[in-house]
Amino acid sequence: MGTTELSSSSLREAFGHYPTGVIAIAAEVSGTRVGLAASTFVPVSLDPPLVSFCVQNTSETWPKLAGAPLLGISVLGESHDVAARTLAAKTGDRFAGLQTESRNGAVFIHGTSVWLESAIEQLIPAGDHTIVILRVTDITVHDDVAPIVFHRSSFRRLSS
Repeated sequence: MGTTELSSSSLREAFGHYPTGVIAIAAEVSGTRVGLAASTFVPVSLDPPLVSFCVQNTSETWPKLAGAPLLGISVLGESHDVAARTLAAKTGDRFAGLQTESRNGAVFIHGTSVWLESAIEQLIPAGDHTIVILRVTDITVHDDVAPIVFHRSSFRRLSS
């Protein structure tokens, strides 16, 4: 085994070597769009249709979203590198420059590859994060949009 000291920064660097997709989780809360970005999205089950993502326990946005009856999951497209950072920002308008659409209170971002309307199924404490399991209630696929990939702290595009 290696000799790297196990720390938050060494773990973050090591985990960054694993490429992931990036999603936006968004909903209307008291008439306002609320959202965040996550790179921890995982399909979980086909029957029932379940997906998951992880959220930091220190998130100030998640408690607002957690009370929404439906959440919109948008799989960000390759044109969303700036949007991914904006959605992850701690301050400012996270939806600046984005076209969105609301369905049943779930908010979706235009130009993304997949929309999943979902409801919280289960919350699982996991260290400094919470694993959020969602039941998918509706799906829209945009075949013409390639997803963006997060790898080593940078956004990248898939090559053919």
